[in-house]
Amino acid sequence: MIQTERALPQVLEWGRSLTGFADEHAVEAVRGGQYILQRIHPSLRDTSARTGRDPQDETLIVAFYRELALLFWLDDCNDLGLIAPEQLAAVEQALGQGVPCALPGFEGCAMLRASLAALAYDRRDYAQLLDDTRCYCAALRAGHAQAAGAECWSYAEYLHNGIDSIAYVNVFCCLSLLWGLDMATLRARPAFRQVLRLISAIGRLQNDLHGRDKDRSAGEADNAAILLLQRYPAMPVVEFLNDELAGHTRMLHRVMAEERFPAPWGPLIEAMAAIRAQYYLTSTSRYRSDAAGGGQRAPA
Repeated sequence: MIQTERALPQVLEWGRSLTGFADEHAVEAVRGGQYILQRIHPSLRDTSARTGRDPQDETLIVAFYRELALLFWLDDCNDLGLIAPEQLAAVEQALGQGVPCALPGFEGCAMLRASLAALAYDRRDYAQLLDDTRCYCAALRAGHAQAAGAECWSYAEYLHNGIDSIAYVNVFCCLSLLWGLDMATLRARPAFRQVLRLISAIGRLQNDLHGRDKDRSAGEADNAAILLLQRYPAMPVVEFLNDELAGHTRMLHRVMAEERFPAPWGPLIEAMAAIRAQYYLTSTSRYRSDAAGGGQRAPA
């Protein structure tokens, strides 16, 4: 697999064409992307006979890392106000439609979308990626507006939106697009759609539990633990959310045991379910929850 010292400069170079892009976005994208690809590498190697897509193809790997960096950047554009609202609206329009941004300073958006369109093993995945991007951007906007508003969502409303704002489906779709994982066909299966919702809910709960202390310190309200405490001050929210996480995980394991999904979906879902211990806790910046993390923000 391409080494960090080769991949990171390529992601950073691309990111410099995006206003507000920070080194952290590239660093975390490469680190997180490597974690995922390493976990599914044996399965990708097995599927390469069918697809002809090499799991060590540098062009594909860098494209994947850039898409992850884009998701981190979009998250911070919403939460940290990296760009003006009218700029963000233009960026979302461009990314969701696969067209150049109408405003200067965001050339990387069209560059990445054109690259992914050209690399797509199945054009259906590219069309779905645009749709998933629109859903992700809408969920980020909704979460940010809710956190800043006077009326709190219910837990059910928050989790419903959080399933889209965790962006796991975007990650899966990009992997499918690049390595021919047949996600467009699998989406027709109710059990697969259930797996996508369960693993996304697990990701949202893990993310919020891990980041609750930093979110609270930073005055962030877009977090399940903080939202529940605002509504129910005496509630043992950590215990409740850990119980919710355990329940979603059991349901996920049941569906995965009953259904057979082609490689590499089993290892991929397992990797995402383990991301809190294997990725968040080893983060050097974005996902640090200890005091040594300094002023870094909590996960979205």
